[in-house]
Amino acid sequence: SSAAAADQVKALYKLFVEADCTMVEVNPLADARDGTLLAADAKVGFDDNAGFRQKAIFSQRDTTQEDPRDVAAEEWDLNYIGLDGSIGCMVNGAGLAMATMDIIQMHGGSPANFLDVGGSASEEQVKAAFKIITADPSVKCLLVNIFGGIMKCDVIAAGIVGAVRDIGLTMPLVVRLEGTNVEKGKEILAASGFNITAADDLDDAAIKAVAAIQ
Repeated sequence: SSAAAADQVKALYKLFVEADCTMVEVNPLADARDGTLLAADAKVGFDDNAGFRQKAIFSQRDTTQEDPRDVAAEEWDLNYIGLDGSIGCMVNGAGLAMATMDIIQMHGGSPANFLDVGGSASEEQVKAAFKIITADPSVKCLLVNIFGGIMKCDVIAAGIVGAVRDIGLTMPLVVRLEGTNVEKGKEILAASGFNITAADDLDDAAIKAVAAIQ
Protein backbone atom coordinates (compact mmCIF):
# COMPACT_ATOMS: atom_id res chain seq x y z
CA SER A 1 0.00 0.00 0.00
CA SER A 2 1.04 3.61 -0.35
CA ALA A 3 1.09 3.95 3.45
CA ALA A 4 3.50 1.00 3.77
CA ALA A 5 5.69 2.49 1.03
CA ALA A 6 5.74 5.83 2.83
CA ASP A 7 6.77 4.08 6.06
CA GLN A 8 9.60 2.32 4.19
CA VAL A 9 10.90 5.57 2.71
CA LYS A 10 10.80 7.29 6.08
CA ALA A 11 12.62 4.36 7.72
CA LEU A 12 15.27 4.35 4.98
CA TYR A 13 15.79 8.09 5.38
CA LYS A 14 16.12 7.66 9.16
CA LEU A 15 18.72 4.92 8.62
CA PHE A 16 20.61 7.03 6.08
CA VAL A 17 20.91 10.01 8.44
CA GLU A 18 21.43 8.25 11.76
CA ALA A 19 24.00 5.70 10.50
CA ASP A 20 26.04 8.22 8.46
CA CYS A 21 25.40 6.35 5.21
CA THR A 22 26.78 7.25 1.84
CA MET A 23 24.25 4.98 0.13
CA VAL A 24 21.12 3.03 1.02
CA GLU A 25 19.80 1.17 -2.02
CA VAL A 26 16.89 -1.28 -1.95
CA ASN A 27 16.56 -3.25 -5.17
CA PRO A 28 14.19 -4.96 -5.54
CA LEU A 29 11.48 -3.79 -3.19
CA ALA A 30 8.92 -6.62 -3.33
CA ASP A 31 5.19 -6.24 -2.90
CA ALA A 32 4.03 -9.40 -1.12
CA ARG A 33 0.59 -10.91 -1.72
CA ASP A 34 -0.59 -9.88 1.73
CA GLY A 35 0.24 -6.26 0.92
CA THR A 36 3.44 -5.98 2.94
CA LEU A 37 6.61 -4.58 1.37
CA LEU A 38 9.82 -6.57 1.55
CA ALA A 39 13.35 -5.33 0.92
CA ALA A 40 14.38 -8.38 -1.10
CA ASP A 41 17.95 -7.10 -1.50
CA ALA A 42 19.80 -4.03 -0.31
CA LYS A 43 23.19 -2.32 -0.37
CA VAL A 44 24.29 0.00 2.40
CA GLY A 45 27.49 2.06 2.45
CA PHE A 46 28.90 4.03 5.36
CA ASP A 47 31.03 7.16 5.48
CA ASP A 48 34.57 6.20 6.60
CA ASN A 49 34.92 9.59 8.26
CA ALA A 50 32.08 8.70 10.65
CA GLY A 51 33.80 5.61 12.02
CA PHE A 52 34.40 7.31 15.37
CA ARG A 53 30.66 7.94 15.66
CA GLN A 54 29.47 4.56 14.35
CA LYS A 55 31.64 2.19 16.38
CA ALA A 56 29.05 -0.61 16.47
CA ILE A 57 28.84 -0.66 12.68
CA PHE A 58 32.56 -0.30 11.97
CA SER A 59 33.47 -2.98 14.53
CA GLN A 60 31.91 -5.49 12.10
CA ARG A 61 34.34 -4.59 9.29
CA ASP A 62 36.17 -7.63 7.88
CA THR A 63 39.46 -6.41 6.44
CA THR A 64 40.27 -9.92 5.12
CA GLN A 65 37.71 -9.20 2.39
CA GLU A 66 39.60 -6.07 1.27
CA ASP A 67 42.76 -5.41 -0.71
CA PRO A 68 45.58 -5.60 1.89
CA ARG A 69 47.32 -2.66 0.17
CA ASP A 70 44.25 -0.50 0.72
CA VAL A 71 44.06 -1.54 4.38
CA ALA A 72 47.77 -0.77 4.99
CA ALA A 73 47.44 2.63 3.30
CA GLU A 74 44.40 3.51 5.40
CA GLU A 75 46.37 2.84 8.60
CA TRP A 76 48.77 5.60 7.51
CA ASP A 77 45.96 7.93 6.41
CA LEU A 78 46.95 7.62 2.74
CA ASN A 79 44.46 7.76 -0.12
CA TYR A 80 45.27 4.59 -2.07
CA ILE A 81 43.52 2.55 -4.75
CA GLY A 82 45.26 -0.49 -6.22
CA LEU A 83 45.13 -0.89 -10.02
CA ASP A 84 46.58 -3.48 -12.39
CA GLY A 85 49.41 -1.61 -14.16
CA SER A 86 53.18 -1.70 -13.71
CA ILE A 87 54.15 1.89 -12.82
CA GLY A 88 53.60 2.78 -9.17
CA CYS A 89 52.55 6.38 -8.49
CA MET A 90 53.19 8.49 -5.39
CA VAL A 91 51.64 11.92 -5.83
CA ASN A 92 50.32 14.74 -3.64
CA GLY A 93 46.81 15.86 -4.48
CA ALA A 94 44.00 13.83 -6.05
CA GLY A 95 43.83 15.96 -9.21
CA LEU A 96 47.57 15.70 -9.81
CA ALA A 97 47.40 11.95 -9.12
CA MET A 98 44.72 11.50 -11.81
CA ALA A 99 46.69 13.64 -14.25
CA THR A 100 49.81 11.57 -13.54
CA MET A 101 47.93 8.35 -14.29
CA ASP A 102 46.58 9.80 -17.55
CA ILE A 103 50.00 11.00 -18.73
CA ILE A 104 51.58 7.62 -17.93
CA GLN A 105 48.98 5.99 -20.18
CA MET A 106 49.45 8.66 -22.86
CA HIS A 107 53.12 7.67 -23.06
CA GLY A 108 52.34 3.95 -23.35
CA GLY A 109 52.54 2.87 -19.71
CA SER A 110 49.95 1.71 -17.20
CA PRO A 111 49.53 2.94 -13.60
CA ALA A 112 49.68 0.34 -10.82
CA ASN A 113 47.85 2.49 -8.32
CA PHE A 114 46.36 5.80 -7.34
CA LEU A 115 48.15 7.13 -4.28
CA ASP A 116 47.63 10.61 -2.92
CA VAL A 117 49.90 11.26 0.07
CA GLY A 118 47.91 14.41 0.82
CA GLY A 119 48.99 17.97 1.40
CA SER A 120 50.74 17.57 4.74
CA ALA A 121 52.25 14.07 4.86
CA SER A 122 55.06 13.39 7.31
CA GLU A 123 58.36 11.73 6.45
CA GLU A 124 57.05 8.51 8.06
CA GLN A 125 53.90 8.57 5.89
CA VAL A 126 56.03 9.01 2.77
CA LYS A 127 58.15 6.01 3.80
CA ALA A 128 54.97 3.97 4.39
CA ALA A 129 53.60 4.95 0.97
CA PHE A 130 56.89 3.96 -0.69
CA LYS A 131 56.85 0.56 1.04
CA ILE A 132 53.20 -0.15 0.15
CA ILE A 133 53.78 0.62 -3.53
CA THR A 134 57.08 -1.25 -3.91
CA ALA A 135 55.74 -4.32 -2.06
CA ASP A 136 53.30 -4.87 -4.96
CA PRO A 137 54.93 -7.51 -7.23
CA SER A 138 53.32 -6.02 -10.34
CA VAL A 139 55.13 -2.69 -9.84
CA LYS A 140 58.24 -2.48 -12.06
CA CYS A 141 58.98 1.24 -11.66
CA LEU A 142 58.05 3.91 -9.11
CA LEU A 143 57.15 7.43 -10.22
CA VAL A 144 57.03 10.15 -7.57
CA ASN A 145 55.37 13.38 -8.69
CA ILE A 146 55.22 16.11 -6.06
CA PHE A 147 54.12 19.70 -6.49
CA GLY A 148 55.04 21.21 -3.17
CA GLY A 149 52.63 23.75 -1.76
CA ILE A 150 51.78 22.83 1.82
CA MET A 151 53.68 19.59 1.15
CA LYS A 152 57.39 20.44 1.21
CA CYS A 153 59.70 18.83 -1.34
CA ASP A 154 62.48 18.26 1.22
CA VAL A 155 60.11 16.24 3.45
CA ILE A 156 59.17 14.03 0.48
CA ALA A 157 62.83 13.63 -0.49
CA ALA A 158 63.84 12.69 3.07
CA GLY A 159 61.01 10.14 3.21
CA ILE A 160 62.07 8.58 -0.10
CA VAL A 161 65.74 8.36 0.92
CA GLY A 162 64.76 6.90 4.30
CA ALA A 163 62.55 4.27 2.66
CA VAL A 164 65.27 3.27 0.17
CA ARG A 165 67.74 3.02 3.04
CA ASP A 166 65.31 0.77 4.97
CA ILE A 167 64.18 -1.59 2.20
CA GLY A 168 66.60 -1.08 -0.70
CA LEU A 169 65.89 -0.01 -4.24
CA THR A 170 64.84 -2.96 -6.38
CA MET A 171 63.32 -1.03 -9.29
CA PRO A 172 63.80 2.18 -11.29
CA LEU A 173 62.78 5.27 -9.33
CA VAL A 174 61.81 8.47 -11.14
CA VAL A 175 61.22 11.61 -9.07
CA ARG A 176 59.78 14.93 -10.16
CA LEU A 177 59.77 17.66 -7.52
CA GLU A 178 58.51 21.22 -7.91
CA GLY A 179 57.48 23.94 -5.48
CA THR A 180 58.28 24.65 -1.83
CA ASN A 181 61.89 23.79 -0.86
CA VAL A 182 62.47 22.11 -4.24
CA GLU A 183 66.21 22.84 -4.34
CA LYS A 184 66.67 21.42 -0.84
CA GLY A 185 64.68 18.33 -1.88
CA LYS A 186 66.82 17.80 -4.97
CA GLU A 187 69.97 18.16 -2.88
CA ILE A 188 68.77 15.44 -0.47
CA LEU A 189 68.11 13.06 -3.38
CA ALA A 190 71.42 13.85 -5.10
CA ALA A 191 73.43 13.45 -1.89
CA SER A 192 71.82 10.09 -1.08
CA GLY A 193 74.04 8.17 -3.48
CA PHE A 194 71.04 6.11 -4.63
CA ASN A 195 70.21 5.58 -8.30
CA ILE A 196 67.30 8.02 -8.51
CA THR A 197 66.30 9.46 -11.90
CA ALA A 198 65.36 13.14 -11.69
CA ALA A 199 62.65 14.54 -13.98
CA ASP A 200 62.03 18.16 -14.96
CA ASP A 201 58.27 18.03 -15.41
CA LEU A 202 55.37 15.57 -15.52
CA ASP A 203 55.82 14.71 -19.22
CA ASP A 204 59.52 14.06 -18.69
CA ALA A 205 58.78 11.93 -15.62
CA ALA A 206 56.22 9.76 -17.42
CA ILE A 207 58.50 9.26 -20.45
CA LYS A 208 61.42 8.24 -18.21
CA ALA A 209 59.23 5.88 -16.14
CA VAL A 210 57.85 4.12 -19.23
CA ALA A 211 61.33 3.90 -20.80
CA ALA A 212 62.76 2.39 -17.59
CA ILE A 213 60.65 -0.76 -17.90
CA GLN A 214 60.75 -1.30 -21.66
